[in-house]
Amino acid sequence: MRRRWMGALVLGLVLGGCEDDYFVSPGDGGPAAPRNLAVSYYGYEVTVTWELGSGWDGEAFRVYGKRSSDRDYFLIAEVTNCFDGYCSYADSNILASQSYDYYVAAVDAEGYEAASSEAVRVDVPNMAAPPVPDAMGVIALDNANYLVWGSGARSADDFGFYRVYYYEQDTSYLLGETDSEGFLDLLAANGSTYTYFVTAVDLWGHESGGSSAADGTPRPDYHGDVVYDHFARPGLSGFVFQEDEASDPIVSGTSSSRHFRLETDADGWWLVPGPGVTIHSSGYETTALKCGPASDAGCVSLEVAPSSGYQSNDVGLLPQTTYVMRVPAQGGYRVAAIRVELLGFDQAGDPLMIFDWAYQLQVGNPNLAPRVDGGFRIR
Repeated sequence: MRRRWMGALVLGLVLGGCEDDYFVSPGDGGPAAPRNLAVSYYGYEVTVTWELGSGWDGEAFRVYGKRSSDRDYFLIAEVTNCFDGYCSYADSNILASQSYDYYVAAVDAEGYEAASSEAVRVDVPNMAAPPVPDAMGVIALDNANYLVWGSGARSADDFGFYRVYYYEQDTSYLLGETDSEGFLDLLAANGSTYTYFVTAVDLWGHESGGSSAADGTPRPDYHGDVVYDHFARPGLSGFVFQEDEASDPIVSGTSSSRHFRLETDADGWWLVPGPGVTIHSSGYETTALKCGPASDAGCVSLEVAPSSGYQSNDVGLLPQTTYVMRVPAQGGYRVAAIRVELLGFDQAGDPLMIFDWAYQLQVGNPNLAPRVDGGFRIR
């Protein structure tokens, strides 16, 4: 048996169970030793990476590892496939709250090995996942679903982000990831029911269990328009009340035709009136934009616009609240109202508002409920 080490292997490596291995020094004509060895932990795995040594000629690599508290290294894997000059191995046979040391050796056809110039150490953290996200819910929109959930998972000191899943026929599909408690699914189609759940992931890739499932069925009932914060997505921050469905009510926040736009700052969400538009200085707490035969017994809506108290300053917004505006029109003004359904964030962290709206087509008519003669537009 012949054992010769390649150079001075850092940390005084001691091998166990490897009596038939052959180690060569530089210049002995053996394989090229791996370079730039690195190690990291994420998602219940330790990943060992290295670069091909100069002169590498297709040799395989052996990965050795041990717990840092142990004396001997053990052969844990042999790697034959590398890509674009890099190689890697993922070790899942690890324990929480332990430290591990690794090194890699190239091995030629005759069994001669050339080891990396150093061993590397990694600390495996506690593998406890964050708390399961709470209060999962879905708001159905027109050809979209907005998912919202509680922030309880943020109680974990190492909280990282959320994963959003769509569930169908006993199979779950990852829709996306977000670091906010909201996600806008623009792939949902009207008339179909979609089931969702959310998990929390910490900075180490530990994923919680799934939240309770929640369903949403998008529907073309013309409720649930969405505008974004002007400073985040200016092209989708403005809104124009419409007389029919032929035109898109969402416009740029700088459009001269806008009736209002959404802005946010450290103090909250703000409705900013457009040119010539005035807004009542107070919002009205409501349970719906309009109440009718199918409404809940306790339904509360604003039936008639106030006769005074309008101004052109920005107004702070609150959820479940109706706000009334006067929009310039030939011969006077038209009244319009929005009811804020939700103030939140999309998966990119951009602030948004989901709302219903009503627009009185008759000039000067203060009624904010559908009229028999059709002189009213509600969404």
